Amino acid sequence: MECPHLSQNVKQEVCQIIKKSHGESTSSWVCAVCRSNKNPWMCLACGVVLCGRYVNGHAKKHYEENQHSASINCENLAVYCYVCDDHALNDNKTETIKHVRQFLQAKVNLQYEKQLKTLTGDVAGDHIDGPPRKKLAANTRANIPGLRNLGNTCFMNAVLQSLSNINQFCGYFKDLPAVELRSGKTAGKRIYNTRNMKHDDVSLVEEIRKTLCALWQGDQTAISPDSLFTVMWKIFPRFRGYQQQDAHEFMRYLLDRLHTELQGSTWPTTPKKQTNGHATIVSLIFGGLLLSEVTCRPCGSLYKKIDPFLDVSLDIPERFRPRSKNKDGSQVCRLQDCMQSFIAVEELEETEQYMCPKCQQRQPSTKKFWLKAIPNVLCIHLKRFTWSGFLRTKIDTYVQFPMKGLDIQPFMLGPECQDENVSTTVYDLAAVIVHQGSGAGAGHYIAFAVNNGQWYCFNDSTVTPVEEKVITRCKAYILFYVSHQFKDDFLSFSSIHNGNIPS
Repeated sequence: MECPHLSQNVKQEVCQIIKKSHGESTSSWVCAVCRSNKNPWMCLACGVVLCGRYVNGHAKKHYEENQHSASINCENLAVYCYVCDDHALNDNKTETIKHVRQFLQAKVNLQYEKQLKTLTGDVAGDHIDGPPRKKLAANTRANIPGLRNLGNTCFMNAVLQSLSNINQFCGYFKDLPAVELRSGKTAGKRIYNTRNMKHDDVSLVEEIRKTLCALWQGDQTAISPDSLFTVMWKIFPRFRGYQQQDAHEFMRYLLDRLHTELQGSTWPTTPKKQTNGHATIVSLIFGGLLLSEVTCRPCGSLYKKIDPFLDVSLDIPERFRPRSKNKDGSQVCRLQDCMQSFIAVEELEETEQYMCPKCQQRQPSTKKFWLKAIPNVLCIHLKRFTWSGFLRTKIDTYVQFPMKGLDIQPFMLGPECQDENVSTTVYDLAAVIVHQGSGAGAGHYIAFAVNNGQWYCFNDSTVTPVEEKVITRCKAYILFYVSHQFKDDFLSFSSIHNGNIPS
């Protein structure tokens, strides 16, 4: 919402007040009245920190007593106007809110960098005392840029950095012509401008192309993906504002939209054996097929269905979760345990019973999944967030995952795999996204990715080389595995758009 009250209720001097009053630590983010540290809001007129309406409501009382209507949430950086009784998406003329967000975000980043230093030993920054870093290989790029946090956009940054280090995906977009060349526009015609364009005119493909090119040019320490963020707001209304978002949800929206836009391109993109519409770089890299088998228990009839997928979402088995009655403290949950649980036979609930055509009624039934066709890049999402009543809680269980040699043949459909070379089902880890923090709507996202044999930690604008053992200790949220038999001829721009896709 465009709030008309910010010019009167957001004071320019509040930046100096905040810097003086709240220093360099987030420990000062407690309510000035009740000292609660839950849901802290900072007044944009006087800088006082008070609790939200669902704690003790002191921020709202402050507005009622002082007529200071604009406040910013210290954790998710959302701005709220009590006069409008809604979130505000705009800023005042002097961009005070932007500067306040940068200050608050810097404090959050510093806090997480300290936590990350504890995990990695030396990954927070260039000037932290500790053991010397591993020397970079000769063929490793000297400068790998970070992505600036635009206000709780770490979820977006982690996804973009992961995708940028999948060479085949990034290489396609780097080779893609600019939008003016793709559409045949000349220099004298309208220039592509994301801020002045409507929803139907903007191109996510173009913004991803520009962002990935900037990341690989390596001539900056960090880049600001402002234009991409603007387009994202236009296309995906649910991501508007500065609240923390789910990285997996964003990745799915992103890949689905890229796939749709690329399907609408003017070049032929249909492989000879493609039966489910047009292939794009998204489906060629991440696309696989999932077979579901439903068995009617009374009559034994078997019904099969095949669905495409871009990623696989896995539950963390109950027996490995903290505070579980069946948890054995000596057990460690492995990624293979999660995958085994995924393909295990499942008894369908009464409300999900299958309408059996043979019995002509809903019957007790079982369901089982198989991987029928596997992708070049297997994206695995671990379901760490779950609903408990009205609260969305996090499952913080450590899941052990292989860095190299993940073989998924045991989880594939048996007969179809008998003639396959076993190496075609083996994958190596390329990137990991990690969520730090206890809640789904808060916390911080970072990514680890390998580039030219060296692993890096991507923490917004900070990029630091790390040892492999750091990655093995992290609590992964999204994992990207690249196949040993990646077909490079699938992936050049010319081969896809000239229809030269191998059968």
